[in-house]
Amino acid sequence: MPMTDNQGSFLNRISIRRNQVSNMENNHEQDLEDLELFQKHVADRFSDLLPNDPSSTTDSPAKDQSPLLSISWFRKLLDVFLCCEAEFKALVLIGRDPVQFSKPPLDRLVPDILERSIKSLDICNAVTHGLELVRHWQKLAQIAVTAFEQKPMGDGQVRRAKKALNTLLTSMMLDDKENNYHAKAAERTWSFGRRSGGGGGAGNNNKDRTNGTFRSMSWSVAKSWSASKQIQAMASNLVAPRGGEPTGLAVPIYAMGTIFVFVMWALVAAIPCQERTGLLTHLPLPRNLNWGQAFIALQDKIAEEWKKKEKKGTTGLLDEMQKMEKVAQNLVDFAENFQFPLEEEKLEEVAAQVAEMAEICRKMGEGLAPLQQQIREVFHRIVRSRAEVLDVLDQIGKMSTPVPY
Repeated sequence: MPMTDNQGSFLNRISIRRNQVSNMENNHEQDLEDLELFQKHVADRFSDLLPNDPSSTTDSPAKDQSPLLSISWFRKLLDVFLCCEAEFKALVLIGRDPVQFSKPPLDRLVPDILERSIKSLDICNAVTHGLELVRHWQKLAQIAVTAFEQKPMGDGQVRRAKKALNTLLTSMMLDDKENNYHAKAAERTWSFGRRSGGGGGAGNNNKDRTNGTFRSMSWSVAKSWSASKQIQAMASNLVAPRGGEPTGLAVPIYAMGTIFVFVMWALVAAIPCQERTGLLTHLPLPRNLNWGQAFIALQDKIAEEWKKKEKKGTTGLLDEMQKMEKVAQNLVDFAENFQFPLEEEKLEEVAAQVAEMAEICRKMGEGLAPLQQQIREVFHRIVRSRAEVLDVLDQIGKMSTPVPY
């Protein structure tokens, strides 16, 4: 994970300060300052993910901006997630008295975020396998590019390209469930089983861990599993802390919960996942917190694209995927009306389309593997952080257990 200067100084400051002995009043003031700084970092990082406003008349320099929902944009989003998660853990866990987590509202909020992390792990798995399907589409598109680039262009090359592109478009037009069951790349395993109990609190600790590590369970995904329902469940209990909450830790926990939901929602919207029908387009995002506006602005742009997607029936919002589908359809139209010899003007038109498809394939070839690696990193980070929280809950359980005489 790339560590920004701000993040490094923030983490070091918390670590050093909490290893020092100071009075309670100073600690409280420092906690409030750290909380404000954490929220500022969240706001700044998600604001940086917003596309540049072409109508802006300010003289501020343009950001190094990746197209919204492109592979490079998602890599930045996952970097932001990892940075925020590291700062969140430092703010909430480092040097804290475990007793704080047994008191309201943390006794309710901590199990909520543990359960949200479980659902995020399932989504990480689903998205990883969805990216395998995207890589399969990229290979089909590359076959077509190679065929069209043969000189001179003849019937055999055009038929080969048309076959690959028709396979590509047919797969793209299948609904999410069909693609996930019939595409070889969509065979998936899950790292966690379904529990009969609902919460993720201390009562379920032993079910989630074996010898201090998470137990891995593997089986094919059930037909009833739904990415949209998973997101809905993650967002259903995401409620902003009330003004009278007795501890400031409720605010960063709420912020991190919002980050979890938003990041997983964006991934599901962009990348093929099983059963995305009815995916939420309005998440419960805060309007009264300084970091909420960036989330709301991003949500509005993504939700607008999702609504278009549902009308067209395309397979996802990933920028390269949408461009690939459009160019593939143009090339299929050309192949269906191909006659040899081609006019010079038509040759130039087709060459431009083939060059565009080649560029899309290049971006996918360079970006998909690193993106999958980042998703794996997010997965393992969530696992490690969850284990650390469960250790704290174990300490609480031991403190409350009477010593036998």
